[in-house]
Amino acid sequence: MSTFIEELISYDYILFGGVFILFILLIILGILKRKKFGLSIFLIFLSFLILILVPTLGYVKMHEYLFKNSTQLTSQKRLTFTQAVIVNGTLLNESKFNFQTCKITASATKVTGNPLKDYILGFNPFKNMSIIEENIAVGELREFKIIIEPFTYSKDYNISVGASCR
Repeated sequence: MSTFIEELISYDYILFGGVFILFILLIILGILKRKKFGLSIFLIFLSFLILILVPTLGYVKMHEYLFKNSTQLTSQKRLTFTQAVIVNGTLLNESKFNFQTCKITASATKVTGNPLKDYILGFNPFKNMSIIEENIAVGELREFKIIIEPFTYSKDYNISVGASCR
């Protein structure tokens, strides 16, 4: 929780503050309109709905817009004499802001051949490795290499890459 609070930006505080002010205003309006019972209940219900939904959805959508990036896996190679997999890829800054830091993560998931089981296993990677890239300019394409080790899994697997940038 403390990491989440430390990584908040000024836009997040504006969003959360605006939602809280709107919540208070709708509660006060609901109390003032208490003679019209239906309208009062609707305003209070709406205020709690806004308090719960808007910060969550607003935070996700705002960060998708502000820190938009795309990662692409260019190659992966399992090493023969070492228990490791080398993952090469690219990261593209598609936002309108420079990134100070990007945490790029490579994840390995099991593959069974059953589409439903593969879908479920995709949510639970058995191996993750991350690197940090710093100072990525707008529109810059940065190549990266991640070594996943120790990699002892001997059956079929998939590697995926993703990035979280600030």
